[in-house]
Amino acid sequence: MSCVLFFNTQLLSSNLDDDKFILGKSFFTIPWVASPSSTTARDGLGPLFSANTCISCHPSNGRGNLYSKDGVTSRSLVARLSVGNVLKEPNYGTQISINGTVNTPFEAKINIHFSKKNIIFPDGEIVEILKPNYSLKDLNYGSLHKNTNISYRMATSLKGLGLISQIPNEQILSKEDEFDKNNDGISGKANWVYSKITNKIELGKYNHKANVAFIKEQVANAAHDDMGLTSSLNPNDNCTNSQENCLKESALSKEIDIPDFRLDAISYYIENLGIKRVKKDEEYLKGLKLFESIGCAKCHSSSFTLSDGRKISPFSDFLLHDMGADLSDGRVEFKASESEFRTAPLWGLSTLKKEQRLLHDGRARNIQEAILWHGGEALKAKENYMNLEKKQRKKLIEFLEKL
Repeated sequence: MSCVLFFNTQLLSSNLDDDKFILGKSFFTIPWVASPSSTTARDGLGPLFSANTCISCHPSNGRGNLYSKDGVTSRSLVARLSVGNVLKEPNYGTQISINGTVNTPFEAKINIHFSKKNIIFPDGEIVEILKPNYSLKDLNYGSLHKNTNISYRMATSLKGLGLISQIPNEQILSKEDEFDKNNDGISGKANWVYSKITNKIELGKYNHKANVAFIKEQVANAAHDDMGLTSSLNPNDNCTNSQENCLKESALSKEIDIPDFRLDAISYYIENLGIKRVKKDEEYLKGLKLFESIGCAKCHSSSFTLSDGRKISPFSDFLLHDMGADLSDGRVEFKASESEFRTAPLWGLSTLKKEQRLLHDGRARNIQEAILWHGGEALKAKENYMNLEKKQRKKLIEFLEKL
């Protein structure tokens, strides 16, 4: 099984524990149900939740879709709430749940609307990009706090996360230049985050703002926020004090929903998802040279060496960068300011499907649109891209599409 799954991919380990991998995959893909249920291994869903499986937000283990097959807002898009530097809202908690069990009403629904904006290249070409105007409707638990900030986030790809975990911290930190001492306009910085696993401050590597240090912790957080599943890392249901029905249902269960051995198995499955190998032929090298020449590689680093000596090309430095006012989501997470995001890894773009959108909130329909939204530290690289001849722009996009 493992040979078929990982053909032509980069792996975390060649010594795969097939039983643990298969167990983790089953809990990742098979739906969870509300408790009490005869399916005791997979009950505990809710009382408030958005999805009933991990794979519904990460189709084919990849990036989420903005829309479902029937054209409504996908469960892959979530609304994260904060009030100032507090990462929750009094009535609705940390994240909006779009579903609830029979006796617990859902919190709200996400409404999607775009306005169109034309971008004119120096050579006269005009392209259209979409500006999102997401909002919440059908609020079932009263009004939001007047100072609530809502950040809309798309589920990221899970492929290659285990390889990222093997990058020595020192390599990532060596790329830091928080105060731009070399005067190149790029001032990447690490996000130092609190971990519930070690009870210490750790280097954040995962998610849009590098706000999580370990894959297991991210699995536990997603299970809790997206599916209402408790674990040793998040032992309480995601009810707020004003959600009486949710609290009543929560009180009926005294046990956690995901025991540690299952949480470990799901994490193991994700840690061992491969990433497609890219053939580094002459065409690749030409594309890489063009990519580097306009300054993209200053953040999207093309090479890291793992602790076992293997080299990988995630095309990210895993640091925070100011992406400008247009991409700011107004949310502060540890060291990440409102407009700072982790450099998104570009590996795996070749597996991106047409319906899968880019950037943290899914606004970009393709790679070029994602580039055109870049600002802040990335503004110069975007301008360099726009000043390329159309033929060269096409070559760069073709290079990225093969990563």
